[in-house]
Amino acid sequence: MQLKIMPKKKHFSAGRVPLILFLCQMISALDVPLDSKLLGDLVQPPTITQQSPKDYIIDPRENIVIQCEAKGKPPPSFSWTRNGTHFDIDKDPLVTMKPGSGTLVINIMSEGKAETYEGVYQCTARNERGAAISNNIVVRPSRSPLWTKERLEPITLRNGQSLVLPCRPPIGLPPAIIFWMDNSFQRLPQSERVSQGLNGDLYFSNVLPEDTREDYICYARFNHTQTIQQKQPISLKVISAKPSKERPPTFLTPEGNESLKEELRGNVLSLECIAEGLPTPIIYWIKEDGTLPVNRTFYQNFKKTLQITQVSEADSGNYQCIAKNTLGAVHHTISVTVKAAPYWISAPQNLVLSPGENGTLICRANGNPKPRIGWLTNGVPVEIAPDDPSRKIDGDTIIFSNVQERSSAVYQCNASNEYGYLLANAFVNVLAEPPRILTSANILYQVIANRPALLDCAFFGSPLPTIEWFKGTKGSALHEDIYVLHDNGTLEIPVAQKDSTGTYTCVARNKLGMAKNEVHLEIKDPTRIIKQPEYAVVQRGSKVSFECKVKHDNTLIPTIMWLKDNGELPNDERFSVDKDHLVVTDVSDDDGGMYTCAANTTLDSVSASAVLRVVAPTPTPAPVYDVPNPPFDLELTNQLDKSVQLTWTPGDDNNSPITKFIIEYEDAMHEAGIWHHQAEVSGTQTTAQLTLSPYVNYSFRVMAENSIGRSVPSEASEQYLTKAAEPDQNPMTVEGLGTEPDNLVITWKPLNGFESNGPGLQYKVSWRQKDGDDEWTSVVVANVSKYIVSGTPTFVPYLIKVQALNDVGFAPEPAAVMGHSGEDLPMVAPGNVRVNVVNSTLAEVHWDPVPLKSVRGHLQGYRIYYWKAQSSSKRNRRHIEKKILTFQGNKTHGMLPGLQPYSHYVLNVRVVNGKGEGPASTDRGFHTPEGVPSAPSSLKIVNPTLDSLTLEWDPPSHPNGVLTEYTLRYQPINSTHELGPLVDLKIPANKTRWTLNHLNFSTRYKFYFYAQTSVGSGSQITEEAITTVDEAGILPPDVGAGKVRAVNPRISNLTAAAAETYANISWEYEGPEHVKFYVEYGVAGTMASRQVDIATQGWFIGLMCAVALLILILLIVCFIRRNKGGKYPVKEKEDAHADPEIQPMKEDDGTFGEYSDAEDHKPLKKGSRTPSDRTVKKEDSDDSLVDYGEGVNGQFNEDGSFIGQYSGKKEKEPAEGNESSEAPSPVNAMNSFV
Repeated sequence: MQLKIMPKKKHFSAGRVPLILFLCQMISALDVPLDSKLLGDLVQPPTITQQSPKDYIIDPRENIVIQCEAKGKPPPSFSWTRNGTHFDIDKDPLVTMKPGSGTLVINIMSEGKAETYEGVYQCTARNERGAAISNNIVVRPSRSPLWTKERLEPITLRNGQSLVLPCRPPIGLPPAIIFWMDNSFQRLPQSERVSQGLNGDLYFSNVLPEDTREDYICYARFNHTQTIQQKQPISLKVISAKPSKERPPTFLTPEGNESLKEELRGNVLSLECIAEGLPTPIIYWIKEDGTLPVNRTFYQNFKKTLQITQVSEADSGNYQCIAKNTLGAVHHTISVTVKAAPYWISAPQNLVLSPGENGTLICRANGNPKPRIGWLTNGVPVEIAPDDPSRKIDGDTIIFSNVQERSSAVYQCNASNEYGYLLANAFVNVLAEPPRILTSANILYQVIANRPALLDCAFFGSPLPTIEWFKGTKGSALHEDIYVLHDNGTLEIPVAQKDSTGTYTCVARNKLGMAKNEVHLEIKDPTRIIKQPEYAVVQRGSKVSFECKVKHDNTLIPTIMWLKDNGELPNDERFSVDKDHLVVTDVSDDDGGMYTCAANTTLDSVSASAVLRVVAPTPTPAPVYDVPNPPFDLELTNQLDKSVQLTWTPGDDNNSPITKFIIEYEDAMHEAGIWHHQAEVSGTQTTAQLTLSPYVNYSFRVMAENSIGRSVPSEASEQYLTKAAEPDQNPMTVEGLGTEPDNLVITWKPLNGFESNGPGLQYKVSWRQKDGDDEWTSVVVANVSKYIVSGTPTFVPYLIKVQALNDVGFAPEPAAVMGHSGEDLPMVAPGNVRVNVVNSTLAEVHWDPVPLKSVRGHLQGYRIYYWKAQSSSKRNRRHIEKKILTFQGNKTHGMLPGLQPYSHYVLNVRVVNGKGEGPASTDRGFHTPEGVPSAPSSLKIVNPTLDSLTLEWDPPSHPNGVLTEYTLRYQPINSTHELGPLVDLKIPANKTRWTLNHLNFSTRYKFYFYAQTSVGSGSQITEEAITTVDEAGILPPDVGAGKVRAVNPRISNLTAAAAETYANISWEYEGPEHVKFYVEYGVAGTMASRQVDIATQGWFIGLMCAVALLILILLIVCFIRRNKGGKYPVKEKEDAHADPEIQPMKEDDGTFGEYSDAEDHKPLKKGSRTPSDRTVKKEDSDDSLVDYGEGVNGQFNEDGSFIGQYSGKKEKEPAEGNESSEAPSPVNAMNSFV
């Protein structure tokens, strides 16, 4: 069993200890603690803790220090080898070793040379438990040689030619850094046309006259020795004659069409292409059969150099650079091979075992080519080391079994190939120790609420102790469903709450004993700024105040600090700070900036900022207010898997402060060209931390908003592709409904591309019967939103789950929803149907509900079919009309309204589900009682005489029972249009004709007629008629002595439609032609009156003639004056202001107007009678045309009288031109009223 030995570590408040500190301790906590007070009797093999780099370049002007530090118990001793042989430091007076250390100091400053000590050194640290060795340290002195003397001839070129100025610096150690300057030590400007290559040469794609100078100087800087070497100046003269002819690009470096490049894994791959041409070429880079890696690709030297950081074997391949100008393009392919020095896959780790235990040391490394693995024991190759029966070597693994104390040793793993090597020391220490807890007792941890709490329990023991945590004195062991138990003994409470406060006990156990320790945890309220400083715009010379109110835990004392632009406040008496406010008086322009209120406690800190903008007191000219200019210079930083930081520079606010920034994103992978809302931040912020979704190719843009409006969007940021992850949500709207009795159709709303979080989106559809013990049945489908399960029982509840998955993994387990398999028609009819007749038109039906199992579906309600029963003869003549009423839900009764009185009805009841209706119940009949009858179907007055009138009628179309009698009421209308006394007359029910005798001659009568049953009286029908006049005053009758035809035999179907200022009246007329109609109307509750047609009155005709004569005379006088050339006021106005559009005289200006035609729309005015100009004037009346029956359409004739024409049509046919003989509609007739 492997034993981990935990070190004692420094204690902090839990709120201050970052989690990474504990995780790092888990990795490195394998050594025996060297605390002499706690573990003074324990031994440990040596461990190298510090050493010089493998390639150690020294400054030859200083002493040589070769480091080698190690720890162990007892403390180790040190020895060295040089170039593979023992290095006896006692024989060299210039070499000393630091006390208690293996570090060598070679004193070459007094005498000696650095070159003398050049070589390969290795340190060994040894004690009684084993020996550890260092890397091979290659010591070399740095070199900065001078340039060789050379004579450089001046260079003369024509304008437009290409040029390469060579540098060729001397070879130093380490290599020099190259740059070009002039005699004044000013760097030479570089551009797409002029640039320095990786080899230090200066390349001109084409030269220009301004390139002429005599001091092109290449400098080599050797950083190790802090020296700079200078090449002889180069003189260049460019002749500004006719420029060279334009030409397509060619490469200055590298040469040819192809080249090779080899780089080691982890280094920076630098590829370079520099081209000449006129005009200056532009360089582009692509990777054949692939894409350049995101976030690791950078361009230098005006895109002439492509750099890929942290290069790996996956970056191998062909890279193509393309040089292009307006005359053509040229390509060069660089074949890149990435080799790798050895790198660790799993380095060996120290083992602490107890006697008799087993363990393994694993040493796994990779590289290109594959490294060789070699093992050493205490610095000696294992092949020649003393044999150990507990040890077995199997390639990269050493297996230990039944170890004893003599098995303790230090093992070295060496992984090497042609590009380098790795060396790792790992000891095996065999100990037997009971548990010991190294954390101090009764430590108090204080943590802010809703943050992680980390309680330390550093321990040691062999065998490895098990760790348990308890809360309180009698609490049970804490488990990982709520807590996190780290391997190093630390207890983590991911989200500490108030109830997490208390005492926690750590218990360590192994077979040799037990140890425990108590710590205490207190949870504090977080510090919050409840009133933040706000953005302010103040005038120069005024005062401004920022408020900052802080709420904190009562046991913590916050420190409030104000900052300006993230620095201290100016030391100026104009700045004053009290408890909650910062006040600045006599504000100046320099006071503008960002002010921050920072509140700090021993456990947390918060801050809030506001911007102060200082403006002139009286800005002139007046500012122009507009929407802000768009932000610019968008940059993405802190790029993580699910977040990124976006920064931008605000545009001009155009004199209206920016209140907020709106951030939008585009997903180029799933919805290219569509922008979505991402976030909004305050107008004072220029940075936003954005939460991202996996597997989305993001681009961002920002808009600014002020009180005027919103700016146009900024330019889009660079794209950022997030890594794929498993879906974090499942489909919504999951339903299960059957379409057939034996299936279950499962549907869901699929995830869109943005929600998929990765490629290969699929759905795992699972189902099982809700009330059964069956296991879940699952299928995985893709590109669908429906799955049909066949062979299911009818209408059975199912539990359904739809879970999303992709190539990375599954979404969280979804909640199950309930659905039902398909419905079938109900099997059972409702029973015990009862009918209770409420009245002649209403009945109440009751029934017993059907068993729910027989419904075989969702119960939607019950449906009643009912119809009026007919005799067999009627049933043959006409189809029976059935009516349906549906009652929702599980009701057991319902009301049937609108029944016909005195009728026999039949009904049945059926249950209804989503599939349809079930079987009908047994038909149930019932009778409705008698009701009041409808009005008689017709009423006519025939055979009028001097003192009698005969009435004929048809019985009611709906008697609604047995008629008992008819009631006739009538009254005369005298010459003053007043109604006389009513006379009531009862007529037997079997009569359809009745003659009234002893009436007044030449008198108009109004009749009211209705039928009766035993229940009561029905609706009435009205009619009017006139007895004939005295024979002395009339012409002899045409037919029959002593008899006169009816003047107004029948007016019926009278209708009136009233608007705000007029009424539309129509009727049907049956009788002789060439009659006049009189319209009576009045206000409800007033006396009825009869309208007189004034168009037939003599006084009105005379008045009209006088008016016409007066107008004629006026026209003659005007005509005479006009012919004489005289002008009158109206004429003068017409001459001065000729108006091409003379408006006609209005009828409402108090003058007489022409008669209007049937298309005029004029209201019916109150208080009018019926003059000859076809107007009707209203007077008070207690009656109206509504009381006078029904008639045909009517109209007015040209002389102002109202005429009627018989028509059997209910609707007016459209008139054709002026040839129609059809009378105008009542609407058009009414439009002529004024």
